[in-house]
Amino acid sequence: MRGGYAKAVEHAKAAGCRALQIFSSNPRSYRPSAIDGRALDEFARLREEAGLDPCVIHTPYLINLASEDRKIYEGSLRLLEADLAFAARGNIRYVNTHLGSYGTRDRDAGFVAICRALESALETIAPGVFLVVENSAGAGALAGGTIDELGAFVKAVDHPQLGICLDTAHAWAAGYAIDTSAGVNAFIDRVEDAIGLDRVPMFHFNDTEVELGASRDRHHHIGEGKIGFEGFRALLARRELRDKTAILETPGSDADDLRNMQTILAIARGAEKSPA
Repeated sequence: MRGGYAKAVEHAKAAGCRALQIFSSNPRSYRPSAIDGRALDEFARLREEAGLDPCVIHTPYLINLASEDRKIYEGSLRLLEADLAFAARGNIRYVNTHLGSYGTRDRDAGFVAICRALESALETIAPGVFLVVENSAGAGALAGGTIDELGAFVKAVDHPQLGICLDTAHAWAAGYAIDTSAGVNAFIDRVEDAIGLDRVPMFHFNDTEVELGASRDRHHHIGEGKIGFEGFRALLARRELRDKTAILETPGSDADDLRNMQTILAIARGAEKSPA
């Protein structure tokens, strides 16, 4: 966010947030920012004062751990490892990453490459930091578009500090109908079977404008898209999800952020009364 850490904390606090997600560097660059220890100490202090816990780093969008191009693969791994180091120094709990695209390579070979990259990154991870892999919208050859594939990564790598972040807009785009209570229940049951809810510490809550299974990533305001109020109400009514971290990645201005936060909090208050 423009204005640095202090502005990010101020904005999150004003919106009523209890968690915060940031980029540690330019999200469209292969060059990680140098770690400024004093600035990170101040950021941690401001977050504590504002009651913002946990904090999440979203890795740069350019990361592609499935690439056959050695330069891209190694550059992606460096970016991931840099954010894990940044998180350790800044007392930041989660590093959230996309996996990238298989491109034209054999998917089995790409799967192995991703696992090796995750294993390598996890060798550097500090205690108290968790690496979470985000589901994709399933477009083209993107990795991680299905719950089963995400579960396969978790099982193949098998590290206690590796988890999954589920983005609702991406799940919808990948074909998971989470706009009704029945659809949400089926989705959560699939997650439990394939991944285990204990390995899903985080969600990205985003509505979407695309049709079910469209494989396109288009975030929209909470309750105003295809998932709608009923879908988010059903998610928030699931008691086993109430200790998870949820981050909003909805589009628009500061005023839109505030509106989306007020909407999701109102839905959450109603869902707390549900017997689900």
